Amino acid sequence: MQVRLAYLGPAGTFTEAAAMQHDSAAILDAHSSIREIYQSVVDGTSSQGIVPIENSLQGSVTDTLDVLIQENELLICQELAIKIEHSLMTKPGTDPAAINTIYSHPQALGQCRLFLERHFPKALQVASLSTATAVEEVLKDNSANSAAIAYKRAALLYGAEILSENIQDSQRNATRFVVLARHDHKPTGQDKTSLCISFEGDRPGLLYYSLGEFAGRNINLSKVESRPNRETLGRYVFLIDLEGHRTQEHVSEALQALQKYTASVKILGSYPQANT
Repeated sequence: MQVRLAYLGPAGTFTEAAAMQHDSAAILDAHSSIREIYQSVVDGTSSQGIVPIENSLQGSVTDTLDVLIQENELLICQELAIKIEHSLMTKPGTDPAAINTIYSHPQALGQCRLFLERHFPKALQVASLSTATAVEEVLKDNSANSAAIAYKRAALLYGAEILSENIQDSQRNATRFVVLARHDHKPTGQDKTSLCISFEGDRPGLLYYSLGEFAGRNINLSKVESRPNRETLGRYVFLIDLEGHRTQEHVSEALQALQKYTASVKILGSYPQANT
């Protein structure tokens, strides 16, 4: 059965590139927000959804983290990482010296900060819903003094002119994407588990003793970060990535032991580790 895969559109985004890499035979279903992607899978319109979760330059994609924290219907079943190469593009015939406005997704603007400071220090930076949407906005701009930062495929799709390629701050720029579905992945022997924990109160050692349950079982943690719990100022939830599958005995024991210290332990999914 052919998979219908929801992604952050329109066509020409890096999420589309990740979607095609994940499943080249899938029917791609474009959406305008990460929450829409999530809901599309929940509603059954799409079989799976692919969303960005972390960039090597800008860190975590907070919209994705917040949806995973707040919602309960879907799990992470796969992850993949792709190299991110940004291009500066304009309406054909635009004078580069006249550019005073640059559109892109906030993550892309941040990933190209040094280039923008060096070449367009006075240009107004305008946030778009996606990099491909930024290109569409530039092409509709009658003033012909704007540019977009996007994946070079967008220039081919929409008829934009590329002025500069590989303008990201680092040539090692990469983004990790996760695939969301009703079920996570079966054990493969090279797995990762993502979870979210929260605490009822606030006393010394809560996080220390919680993480100790993993250390004591020789479980490596590849990421630990906090996000506001969206209920009380100064209170946080903690997101953890660990090596191993939730069904493995030592991982399962650690997750069970966390109950002694936490108010909640939410498994976001177990899935094969991507090659990075």
